[in-house]
Amino acid sequence: MAENRIIVVGAGPAGVRATEALVQAGLHPTVIDEGIRDGGQIYRRQPEGFRRSGAELYGTEAERAAALHRTFDALRDRIDYRPQTLAWNISETHLYTLHGSRTQKPPYDSLIIATGATDRLMPVRGWNLAGVYSLGGAQVALKSQACAIGQRVVFLGSGPLLYLVASQYKKAGATVAAVLDTSPQRLRVKALPKLLARPDVFLKGLELTRYLRNSRTEVLTGVMPLEIGGSAEGGVDSVSVRLENGEVRLFDCDAVGLGYHLRPETQLADLAKCVFGFNPETRQWQPQIDDMGRSSVPGVYLAGDNTRVLGADGAEAAGRLAALAALEDSGHKTSRGEIARLIKKLSRMDRFRRGLFEAFPWPHEAAAELSDDTVICRCETITAGELREAAGGKGASELNRAKAFSRVGMGRCQGRYCGEAAAEVLAAETGLPIEEIGRLRGQAPVKPLPIAAEGEVS
Repeated sequence: MAENRIIVVGAGPAGVRATEALVQAGLHPTVIDEGIRDGGQIYRRQPEGFRRSGAELYGTEAERAAALHRTFDALRDRIDYRPQTLAWNISETHLYTLHGSRTQKPPYDSLIIATGATDRLMPVRGWNLAGVYSLGGAQVALKSQACAIGQRVVFLGSGPLLYLVASQYKKAGATVAAVLDTSPQRLRVKALPKLLARPDVFLKGLELTRYLRNSRTEVLTGVMPLEIGGSAEGGVDSVSVRLENGEVRLFDCDAVGLGYHLRPETQLADLAKCVFGFNPETRQWQPQIDDMGRSSVPGVYLAGDNTRVLGADGAEAAGRLAALAALEDSGHKTSRGEIARLIKKLSRMDRFRRGLFEAFPWPHEAAAELSDDTVICRCETITAGELREAAGGKGASELNRAKAFSRVGMGRCQGRYCGEAAAEVLAAETGLPIEEIGRLRGQAPVKPLPIAAEGEVS
C-alpha cells in the first residue's frame, strides 16, 4: 500500500497529537507551522535564551505544556517539520505555503487542519487607539517577548481568557488596574450544572478569580463598556464603563487587553470548500464535522479550536481523533475502543463549553448601542455609521454585500477581528436574524503575501 501523503497544518495541542498518532501508525507526515516553534498559542514556547520557568509561562498547565513539548521533540526526526511557514491557500490536491519569500505547493492525500482560534472582539469606542490589544496579543507579548503591553493595564471583556491573562500579568509583576467583565455574576450560577461537567477546570477558574481579588485587583462583573479614552498622539489613557447599578466608573490606564472568548480560525476550511453551519448558542458559523473530525470534503479533517473551542486538552483529544479518522479512511487499522473513549471525553467537554457560553455570553446586544463614529474595522477604519449606511441607504442586508459597499473586512486581518461584530451591527440595523446576515467568505491568500514572493503560486 502506497503511503498516504498527509499534511498537518498547525503545531499546537491538536496538531501535535494528530502528528503523534500518524507517526505511531508508521507515517511520515508534513507539519506546517506558522510559529517559530511548536506549542501553538496556548503552549507557545519562549524564544531561545529566555529562562522563565514553565510555571511562570503556563501556570497550572505547566506539566501539560511540558508533556506536549517533549512529545513533539521526540517526533522531530520522523516528520517533515516546516516552522515559520504560512498555509495560505488550498486546492483539491495541494496546500499552498509560504516560507520567507518562497512559495511551495506540497501535494496531499489527507489534510488535517488544526489552526486553532483567534480572539473574538466586540468593538468599543476608542478601541482603535494605540495601546489596545486583544487578550491573545497581550498574552503573546508576555510569553514571547517577556514584556507587558503597558505599565497600567485594564482587562476588558468576558470569558475564562480574560481572567487567565489578567492573572498572568499580575504574577509577572505588572500593574493590573482592573478586570472588567461584561457578564453578570448571576449567569455563572445559572450555568453551574454544565460547568460542573469538568469540576477540575471549574475550580481552576475560581482560583484565578480568587487570586486576582486577593491581590487587591478590582474585579467587576456585569459592566457595559462605554469608551476607551485617549488621543491619536498619546494613545490610551482611560476606560469608562457603566455598572449594573447605573454608576459610571473611569479607570486610568495606558493599555487595554480586550476580548470575548475565541473565534475558530476557519479560513482554510472555507477555502477547502467545507460545509459550514450556524451555531445559535455561540452566534457563529463553523465548519461541520462528524464525531471524529471528518469535514464534508473527503480527505479533509478538522481538529481543535478551529471547529469548537474546548480548551487545550480538548484540542489534544480532537487532534488524535482526527488523525485516527484519516488513518481509518486510508485503510489503516485503528482501535474502536480508543475512538469511543475519545468521543465520550469530547462530549463531556462540550457540555462544559456550552456552560461557558451561558456564563460568559457574547455581548451581541452591544452592537446596537455603538455610536456611529465607533470604528468597527480597524484595518480599513470603517465605522458603525458607514455599515449602517450600507444597510439602510444601499440595501446591503448581507455581510459580503456590505463588504463590497464599505470595505469592511478587506484589510490585513481579512475580517478575523471585525467580521462577527460587523454582522451584529447589520443585524441590529436591519432587524434580521444574525444567521441571515451570513459570514465573510474566505479569500486566498488568507494573510498577505510579500510582493517578492516567488515559487509555485499557480
